[in-house]
Amino acid sequence: MFNKDIGIDLGTANILINIKGQGVVLNEPSVVTIDEDTRKVLAVGKEAHEMLGRTPGKVKAIKPMKDGVIADFELTETMLNLFLKKVKGKNILCKPRIIICCPTNITAVEKNAIKEAAERTGAKKVIIEEEPKVAAIGVGLDISKPCGSMIVDIGGGTTDIAVLSLGNIVISESIKIAGNVFDDAIIKYIKEKYKLLIGERTAEEIKKEIGVVCGGNSKNKIEVKGRSIETGLPKSIHINETEIEEALKNSIDEIIKKIKIVLENTPPELSADIINNGIVITGGGSLIKGLDVLLTQELDVPITLADNPLTCVAEGTGKLLENLNLIEEI
Repeated sequence: MFNKDIGIDLGTANILINIKGQGVVLNEPSVVTIDEDTRKVLAVGKEAHEMLGRTPGKVKAIKPMKDGVIADFELTETMLNLFLKKVKGKNILCKPRIIICCPTNITAVEKNAIKEAAERTGAKKVIIEEEPKVAAIGVGLDISKPCGSMIVDIGGGTTDIAVLSLGNIVISESIKIAGNVFDDAIIKYIKEKYKLLIGERTAEEIKKEIGVVCGGNSKNKIEVKGRSIETGLPKSIHINETEIEEALKNSIDEIIKKIKIVLENTPPELSADIINNGIVITGGGSLIKGLDVLLTQELDVPITLADNPLTCVAEGTGKLLENLNLIEEI
């Protein structure tokens, strides 16, 4: 039986596509490689991500999404088109209804840009939903009840913090500090301390290997290779968890400040619910070692890491597609 409903997590770092009844069928980096002279797209997704920092002169690897919104409209539309073509063989028709997720603080203009990009791919109808709400549904929180639930979604471009009740967001904050800023902080730290230049992919690998924000161990270290600022020649160093903890401290402190602002502005009755139920953290950034421990210490509230932090938004769109009555616009 043909299926016309699609959910898209249009992330800064990755794009995930969920087809109703089939689950997540695509999960690829939000990267496009183009020929700068002709603007011809040479690769998208995983293939393009492999080219980051490794392309010759006129070939450029670009991330068309920045801070959760569209930075390059044309390339975002092309990227969406190519990804949707990849899943066309999954029994969807040519004019699907699409649920697409975005951060909580984007402007009406940015929201319309996302909607228009999806419509131009051939969608019959496009519904925009806020990421923390969909993430909460994806991790299995029952947000329909008159009870407070809190979620912190640390993605690639933004960290979205929200308190939900009766099916909607009661209060929220969004900050443009997340996975990409963590990578930039690691690049800056290594440049300043070791006079070594590294690229985005190397920084991301360091974050995944020894990224820690609490209780870093100086004995846990990895080799890092890059280019010496002083000599211009290839150089390798060893860096440990304690150093990465230091590199990420300012970024994590800013996220904690925003969480505290949301908690301070939460209605008292919902605050009581949050003390009982705790806070759920999701997104790729939530996987950094020690984050749950640090948040528990700083906020004095139980912290739970979602079982499916990388895919919960996409899985949430799947649940919404199965229960279209949950979406007010339909």
